[in-house]
Amino acid sequence: MRIGIVGLGRMGRQLALRLHRAGFEPVGYDLDETARAGARQDGLRTVGSLRELAESLECPRRLWVMVPAGEPTDAVLRELLELLEPGDSVVDGGNSNYLDSMARAERFHEKGLGFLDVGTSGGVWGLENGYCLMVGGSDSLFAAWSDVFQALAPSPDAGWVHAGPNGAGHYAKMVHNAIEYGMMQALAEGLELLQAKPLVRDVGAVAEAWRHGSVVRSWLLDLAAKGLSEEPGLETLAPHVSDSGEGRWAVEESVRLGVPTPVIATSLYARFSSRQENSFAARVLAMLRRQFGGHAVQRRNEGQR
Repeated sequence: MRIGIVGLGRMGRQLALRLHRAGFEPVGYDLDETARAGARQDGLRTVGSLRELAESLECPRRLWVMVPAGEPTDAVLRELLELLEPGDSVVDGGNSNYLDSMARAERFHEKGLGFLDVGTSGGVWGLENGYCLMVGGSDSLFAAWSDVFQALAPSPDAGWVHAGPNGAGHYAKMVHNAIEYGMMQALAEGLELLQAKPLVRDVGAVAEAWRHGSVVRSWLLDLAAKGLSEEPGLETLAPHVSDSGEGRWAVEESVRLGVPTPVIATSLYARFSSRQENSFAARVLAMLRRQFGGHAVQRRNEGQR
């Protein structure tokens, strides 16, 4: 079964490869020829335009969009609205705002097109480990895409959920990422507290010990221990931690709903502070984002060390 993949960046290409391994025939498109060339080197078929992509798929067409949230996603979806026919369907698997997803679903439905918003978690490890998928959309469309979700998830019966109607998938992913902010912040602060005390001989060794039997063991802790083993002092990393939007949206939503989220809000503000201060905790956060998501980090020059 062919499926169109729009966006062949860090996650899009690996998502396509996981589908390929599961017996699907993904056809990929990306604005960047370098990304398309990389996908071809991995054995994937690519095309040079969205029109060509639409023409290469059997009806009813299924396309998975994996491009940055905001205008890049809007541009792709606007073009697909003109290229697709009633019965075709599209997944937005990026980190879009759930309100945008609800509005986009309405526009697709008006043209007889299906639309699912799918919060996708797994980062650069999804190819091997599978992706956690939070799906928003109708029952019938969720069922029609279930074979894809089963192939992408860690196992056919775990790691994917129909969260609710359109908007629910990206809402769930927003909350997921906000929780991630808080967990990362707690790890970073605790590791900095260890690092600040000469009494503790090896912060990385303590983190490694915590991975086994401790109540704080987690995948994020695994990644922290891995990162510290690769560079114990994280000296080459600048203490600059970016945010991709979901934490801000979650805090705004908590204000609208009157739901207190002090840990999430504080972790968001800590990321803002990281762009002004120099701390080991901020370097841990930058390292963790690189470890799980392949996000770019800033390097410190010699004068900053």
